[in-house]
Amino acid sequence: MRSLWLLLPLVPTVLSTSSNTSDALVWGAYRPNLYFGLRPRFPQSLMTGLLWFGTQDYASFPKARHACDQGDKLDAYTWTVYDAREGGVQVLKDGLNNVKITTELLKVPGGAHGGSWAARIKGEPLRPEYRSRTSFVFYAGLEGMGGLDMETSEDENGISDDTIEFSGSSTDLDDFTIRIVDGPNNVAVTEGPHVDAFANRIGKTHFAGLRAPAGNVWQAKELIMQDIIQHAREVIAPYENTGAPPDPSWTLQLSDETLSGSNLYAVQKSFDGAFQFDIFYESHSAKHKLNSATLDKGIPALTASYEQRFQSVFPVPESPKQNSLQKFSQDITSNLIGGIGYFYGTSIVDSGFAYEWDEDDATAESDADGDDTKKGARLTEPKALLTATPSRSFFPRGFYWDEGFHLLHIGEWDNDLSLEILKDWIDLIDADGWVAREQILGEEARSKVPQEFQTQVPNYANPPTLAMAVTAYIGRLKAASAPSDQDLGLDLGIGGMQKPFQSPASGSSRYLEDRELGLAFLQSIYKPLKRHYDWFRRTQRGQLRQYARKARSRTEAYRWRGRSEQHVLTSGMDDYPRGPAHTGELHLDLISWMGFFSGTMREIAEFIGEEDDKKFFTEVETAIRDNIEDLHWSEEEQLYCDVDVNDEDESYHVCHRGYLSLFPFLLSLLPTDSPHVGAILELLRDPAHLWSPYGLRSLSASHPEFGQGENYWKGPIWIQMNYLALRALHKTYAAQDGPFQAKALKIYQELRENIIQNVHKEYERTGYVWEQYDSLTGEGRRSHPFTGWTSLVTLIISEKY
Repeated sequence: MRSLWLLLPLVPTVLSTSSNTSDALVWGAYRPNLYFGLRPRFPQSLMTGLLWFGTQDYASFPKARHACDQGDKLDAYTWTVYDAREGGVQVLKDGLNNVKITTELLKVPGGAHGGSWAARIKGEPLRPEYRSRTSFVFYAGLEGMGGLDMETSEDENGISDDTIEFSGSSTDLDDFTIRIVDGPNNVAVTEGPHVDAFANRIGKTHFAGLRAPAGNVWQAKELIMQDIIQHAREVIAPYENTGAPPDPSWTLQLSDETLSGSNLYAVQKSFDGAFQFDIFYESHSAKHKLNSATLDKGIPALTASYEQRFQSVFPVPESPKQNSLQKFSQDITSNLIGGIGYFYGTSIVDSGFAYEWDEDDATAESDADGDDTKKGARLTEPKALLTATPSRSFFPRGFYWDEGFHLLHIGEWDNDLSLEILKDWIDLIDADGWVAREQILGEEARSKVPQEFQTQVPNYANPPTLAMAVTAYIGRLKAASAPSDQDLGLDLGIGGMQKPFQSPASGSSRYLEDRELGLAFLQSIYKPLKRHYDWFRRTQRGQLRQYARKARSRTEAYRWRGRSEQHVLTSGMDDYPRGPAHTGELHLDLISWMGFFSGTMREIAEFIGEEDDKKFFTEVETAIRDNIEDLHWSEEEQLYCDVDVNDEDESYHVCHRGYLSLFPFLLSLLPTDSPHVGAILELLRDPAHLWSPYGLRSLSASHPEFGQGENYWKGPIWIQMNYLALRALHKTYAAQDGPFQAKALKIYQELRENIIQNVHKEYERTGYVWEQYDSLTGEGRRSHPFTGWTSLVTLIISEKY
């Protein structure tokens, strides 16, 4: 498989062997909350963005598009190609403004500061029979030390040159240049009332130099809109009583003024019909001169390379819908990786908050440092995080239990990228072993979160899905270490041991090809991950002795802290029915997660040679499996259940048929010959309970609360839970000998087909993948696009579990 850069004569084909592949990840579409926003992985640096509005009327201006918003009602937007190291192509369909927009990004490696990049913004009418008049504003703003200046000569009526150039410098990026270049065939609106009065501004590029307060470049849209409004008020005033206002294309323009000390520059272009313009960011250390030919040749090469490799990594079985499924699979994978964001900032933490049922010995012990200054909400020190985001429109931030699923998918495509993300999460683990379940870092991230959900509590957990990502990496590392005759290099007639550079985007991985490096990575995360594991066992421990519960292990029982009467947000299954809140309750899903986590820690310990730890984790894992049986199995209900305490301080099972009941099965904690496997298969295949033509329901259709209340986890279908079921069936219960093997295989085949067909059908119908799916109709529900764990459908299609 030839790397993209071997296809481009415009950039070097061979890089130094000392090149750090993470340099290729410095720049990216790391502002996924925006329709198109680029920034580097530096805390205070250059941030860019794009906004647009229709100029067919004045009413379209207040609806300017910038941040992804379901209220914008775009017909669709997705990266159809996106490689984090090389660039991608995104297609946006804005029906209200009758424009199909394509954003193309090409990253060009070189130099000492993350390389250069080129972007092309182009568009055409969605419906050619109707007019399409649009105005686009590209901006670049600089945070922190450095400067940004406009090099093109200013003109109070706009700039008629094809190119506008800016120069800048920052601590991390050093010197750079930004150029915005017109396409060859752009057309402006040239007809309408009072055209003569605006002749000197028509068809020109307009600009503004603005001052954004420190830390507020992310609010560029507000500053830009204010500048346009102020200018428009002045020029429209003479026509207010004429009954025929000027065309919006001529009035809704930037002011063509630059304030002294500007750190934010906006460039505006307006069009009638199809259009195109290019943006070039050139790092001076790279010494590349980019031009339109870079994109003309580079984007087709990138697309061809990407599609070829994608079909190899994520093959689609032959079927009448193979081509459609291949495109669908590629779209949702691209949008998952195009949804990776870089965040930096403070979090809000309150160490002193607790519900009355959380105020037990375990919680008190975790807060026993006696430092009253930590009580009450406070801001933490700023942290950095590279993370995939569940939904660009609704959840543009990091979520712990989502990330483990994201990394299963990302790791199959780009192992080293998944490790970059995993390492950032590991680095968030504090001295006590805690990491917040939501990473709301900085004011921009907080602006998308209701205030009541912004504060994090250091005794609150989330399902430890990072363990899944670690286990998956160990699996890839073992597979890569197996003897193979495959030559991962390219035979281009280069003699000796020298090989051309091949990025991980083309299939290679430093951490898989170099076993010592892979081992070093596991060693680097082992201690903080063990600290995190110990934090779970200490702070989320459930009570056994206090209620005379009989179990083989006297230590392994768990409950989620931080639940309210109606919600257990920390479990991830927010409104799933539970018993009454009580200090003595035990939660089946958490003990199951801890069983899986123990298995992961055992695997790492074995891999890096920590034999004593391996023995300890093995003993805990065995104890957890035993206690799942002793504490959580209800013989009467033939079901795994939560446990609660009644008014007489007696334990009883709280049984609600749904995802919760499946957890020991979902995480493959049950042996294949366990009779309980049979009961679980009966439950999940029963249409009266969990089975539907569209996937497994979250709550039994026969449950009195099915579809009630906020109906978040009370019936709707969630793809990541169906993925866990399919994985357990495919890798364990249908793959290994046991009395239920044949039945498990049949269920696997049916369930897989149901999931693929429905999510694909809804994507074609609506243009989006969704947070969840209605179990009665199969229709997508809630947040969209939701190319976080819903994109696991790609792995389901290609059977990568």
